[in-house]
Amino acid sequence: MRMRARLFTPLVLAAALATAACGESGSSGTGGDSAAGGSGSGSSAGATCAPVKGDQLVVLQDDKNLQNADNVLPAVNGAAASGNPALISTLDKVSAVLTTDDLVQMNADVDVQRKNAADVAADYVKSKKLDSGQSGGSGKVVVGGSNFTESTVLANVFADTLKAAGFDASVQTVGNRELYLQALESGEIQVVPEYLSTLTEFLDGDDNRQVASGDVDKTFAALTPLAQSKGLAVGTPSKAADQNAFAVTKAFADKVGVTTLSELGQKCSDGSLVLAGPTECPTRPFCQPGLEQTYGLEFASFSSTDAGGPLTKAALQQGKASIGLVFSSDGALAKQ
Repeated sequence: MRMRARLFTPLVLAAALATAACGESGSSGTGGDSAAGGSGSGSSAGATCAPVKGDQLVVLQDDKNLQNADNVLPAVNGAAASGNPALISTLDKVSAVLTTDDLVQMNADVDVQRKNAADVAADYVKSKKLDSGQSGGSGKVVVGGSNFTESTVLANVFADTLKAAGFDASVQTVGNRELYLQALESGEIQVVPEYLSTLTEFLDGDDNRQVASGDVDKTFAALTPLAQSKGLAVGTPSKAADQNAFAVTKAFADKVGVTTLSELGQKCSDGSLVLAGPTECPTRPFCQPGLEQTYGLEFASFSSTDAGGPLTKAALQQGKASIGLVFSSDGALAKQ
């Protein structure tokens, strides 16, 4: 699904995490090959939360907001937004219905079922009745979509909804964020699907501080003036988020009886957890150190795999890891 790497937000860390490397918003990190466990690592580890095989993966709720809130929202050229208020109000109707489960299913439809992205978007717009009851639109609107499945689908969802409101909307493939935001600012394109925390940190541009957080409202409040300073406007964040997440097999979740990371911390205190993720995870504040400090998790060992990719998911499904870093909207999380 993913044609881009979404990494940790640059941040000056506190002394306890001074050795952690920093990246960009939206993914996770690691730093060892096989055994970089927390205080629970070693021969004292029990077996309560040892890996459990299973095909179906489920994300445990990040109930203490360890991860930055990367909710989907529309970013719009400021002049286009002020020229026709129906532009953002129409896009906000997408935000009102879009959920993470919707993203998961649409990504799965394209990447697993091999359906056409434009067709998947059209079916979604119809199913959510976004193709009726819209009005007030006029003029041409170019919606930019980046070269990965989710962005392409969302760009088509935006365009189809705008067409229903009366806009002459089309989709144009765009490059990386540095390029397409320039096009958005200049008015070459008028709309692009974006991610709340990633966009906030990008526009802020200060590697020595972190403006985004796990709080959607606070992050959106920080984003709004940053966008305005660049001649941009932003619509309402949806409930749909594409961000770092931690998954287990459904069989594991059912066996242990967990749906949240807090519950995992409460029930897995014997140090039997095996964590899978990218190589830098043991040193990244949003990965192993964050799980240990925020949720009190203890790990028997760490398995170096990848950042939300096939190796991590395979480690979980094959019973080689208890919990692993994934992306919350990955099509592999679709219910089977």
